[in-house]
Amino acid sequence: MPNVGDSKCKGTSAPESRICANCLVSEESNGTSKLSACAQCGLAVYCDKNCQRVHWKANHKQHCIAKDNRTPLNRASLKHRVASSTAAPTLEEKCIICLDHLHEAPACTLPCMHVFHISCVEELRKFGVTQACPLCRAALPPGPKKIFEDATRRFVAVARKVERRSASWSAPTPSAQQELRAVITGWQAAADQGLEEAQFALVMAYLGGYGVEKDDKKAAQWLRKAAEQGYAEAQCMYGNAFSEGLNVVQSNKDAAEWLQKAAEQGLLQAQKKLATLYHSGLGVEQSDEIATAWMIKAAEQGDAMAQANLGTRFSCGCGVAQSSKEALHWWHKAFVQDNAEAAEYLQNVGFGLNHDVK
Repeated sequence: MPNVGDSKCKGTSAPESRICANCLVSEESNGTSKLSACAQCGLAVYCDKNCQRVHWKANHKQHCIAKDNRTPLNRASLKHRVASSTAAPTLEEKCIICLDHLHEAPACTLPCMHVFHISCVEELRKFGVTQACPLCRAALPPGPKKIFEDATRRFVAVARKVERRSASWSAPTPSAQQELRAVITGWQAAADQGLEEAQFALVMAYLGGYGVEKDDKKAAQWLRKAAEQGYAEAQCMYGNAFSEGLNVVQSNKDAAEWLQKAAEQGLLQAQKKLATLYHSGLGVEQSDEIATAWMIKAAEQGDAMAQANLGTRFSCGCGVAQSSKEALHWWHKAFVQDNAEAAEYLQNVGFGLNHDVK
C-alpha cells in the first residue's frame, strides 16, 4: 500500500496532508514555498508560522500526537495489551478518528493494537489511499467478517477430521494443532475488531479447550462483550450464567434482563427460560400471563417441550383462558414430535393418538 504522504505514488492523487490545515491552500497553489509539517506529529502542514500558530490554538494542540506515540507497540507492550484486550475502554480514552470517548460506542482493537470505534474503522475501509491506521499508518486488516469466515472454515475442516478419527480435542495431531492456532488467531483478530460472532466463538473455544487452554475467566470476559453488543446467543448464555452463578455473582434480576434481550430477538431457548422465570417469579414480578405469552412464542417456533407445556397451560387455564380444544391442539403438535409428556397427557384424557387435531 502506498504511503499516503508520498505524492509521487503512481495512480494516486495528491493526499490531503499537502493542504494547509488552517487555510486549506494546497501546496501547488501556494506559489511561494513548500508547506511545512508540524514538528511534533508530522501530519498537519502549514503555509507559514502564522497559520500553524492559529491552528495550534484552535484545536490542533489537543489532538497533536507525537510520531513515537503512533508507532506499533513493542512485543512486551503488545503482549500486555493482548492480555487485557477484553477490558472495557476507560472513561478517558478517546477514538482518535471521531474524538468521541471510546466507551460511548462499540470499539475494536486493530492488529497494531490501536483502538477505535468500530463504525469509524468501517468508514476508513471505504477509502482507497486511507486504508491504514490513522496513528501508525499500519495497513488495515480485512474486514472482521471475512477474517471470521476464513477462520471458521478452517475450524470446520479440523472438526470433521477429529470426528472421523474419533480423536480427542485435548490431544489433536500436530497438523490439527497448527490449524487450530490459526483459527484462534483469526477469531481473536475478528473479535478485537468487534465482531460478535467471533467473540462468541472465542467463548466456546475457551470453554471447550478448542485450540486454547480451557479458561472460564476469559470465556466469561468474551461472553460479556458479545452480549453487550447484542448477540442473542451470548445474551442467553450470559443470562443463564447469572441464573446459575457461573463465573458471575448469582442474580435472578440480571438473568431475567439478559434473557429478555435475547428473547426479544426471537431466540427460542431464551423465550422458554424467561417463561419459567415469570412463572416462578424469579428476578421478575410473578406473572402467569407473561409466562404463557413467552411460552406461546416458543411453541410457535415448533419446540415440542414448549408445545407440551402450553397444552398443560390451556388445560388448566394457567395465564390464559381455559380451553380443552387448544390444549389438545398443542399436545398433539408436541406428540407428533415424539414428546413423551404430550403422549402421556393425551393418553390420560382418553384421546385417540391417531386422531387428527387441527
